Order: sequence, then C-alpha cells, then structure tokens
Amino acid sequence: MEIKSCENHVGHALDVFVGNEKYFPIMDKLSEEEQLSTKCEYCDERAEYLVGNK
Repeated sequence: MEIKSCENHVGHALDVFVGNEKYFPIMDKLSEEEQLSTKCEYCDERAEYLVGNK
C-alpha cells in the first residue's frame, strides 16, 4: 500500500495506512521532480510525502 500526501494530509495518510495494514509505514519525502507531477490523494495540492511499505 502506498499513499501520496501533501503536508496537510500526512497525518491522515499515516492513520489510514496503520488502520489498513496494522503496522507503522515507511514515510519518505518525495524528490522535487516527483512532487511536481504528483497530487495528494486527499486534495489537489502537490504531494510531498510517500507513506508506504516499500
């Protein structure tokens, strides 16, 4: 499971991940190039974080 999130929704993304997967995820900051082309899964803002298990 991977969730791409903006700064405002990163807490929600962590809660959703833990609720679904039952363990704490790896949280990485997206590179500048990835941030430019990736939207938050909860709003239209630019995604800054990847919350996931990879």
